[in-house]
Amino acid sequence: MAWPWVSRRNANAATAGEATRAATGAAGERLAQRYLETRGLRILERNYRVARGRSRPGGEIDLIARDADGTIVFVEVRVRSGASGGGAAASIGAAKQARLVYAARTWLQRWSRVPPCRFDVVAVDGERVQWLQGAFDAES
Repeated sequence: MAWPWVSRRNANAATAGEATRAATGAAGERLAQRYLETRGLRILERNYRVARGRSRPGGEIDLIARDADGTIVFVEVRVRSGASGGGAAASIGAAKQARLVYAARTWLQRWSRVPPCRFDVVAVDGERVQWLQGAFDAES
């Protein structure tokens, strides 16, 4: 889709940039999945999405996993080329957290009894992978 104020060349560059970002994000999610699986988590679902509506924020959860103790883990994967600007973990603000919590609550509606849950972040900064367990909670 081209916007009237964007030349066709710039529109194609934006599309190429989006494709590169999507590929980088997908590679980061695969890396995070392998990282978590080697540490005992079992992946239940990838890229769980809730559509946005008039009064709903929508959202996507990159990975939903189960820890060895039965805890459901909602994982946000953040990929950055380096740690400048605070790195990948610093890029998760309050609005993103609210969308993740909303999506998690929607996903949990399928359970008759809600299991223990937590929100983790896997931050990939260049070659460094950092797993932040309990990075934030639903009440934040």
